[in-house]
Amino acid sequence: MRRTPTSLVRAEPGPPHRITFDGRPITALPGQSIAAALWAAGILAWRTTRGSGAPRGAFCGIGTCYDCLATVNGRPNQRACVVPARSGDVITTQEGTGRDDLAV
Repeated sequence: MRRTPTSLVRAEPGPPHRITFDGRPITALPGQSIAAALWAAGILAWRTTRGSGAPRGAFCGIGTCYDCLATVNGRPNQRACVVPARSGDVITTQEGTGRDDLAV
C-alpha cells in the first residue's frame, strides 16, 4: 500500500476541481493551496526573479519568504503556498516583480 498524506490522516477530500496554470488544466483538491496543487501536477517553478530570470517556486511553504509569488486571476504577487486553490482559478507565471511597466 502506498502511503500518502491523505491516507495517513484518513482524509476523504471532496472531488477535485479544475484550475489552470499558464493555460494548462490541472486538478486541485478542496482546501489545497495553489502551491500544493502545482507540486502535485509536477510544476515546481511559477515565478522568475527580476534580475536574472531564475526560476522560483515554494521554499518555506508558510508564506514567509515570498519565493512562491504567482499571478492568480490577473492579480500579481499572490503567495501560492497560502492561497487556497479555487475552482476556475487562472494561475500564470509571474515574471520579476509582477508589476506593469510604469514608465511614461
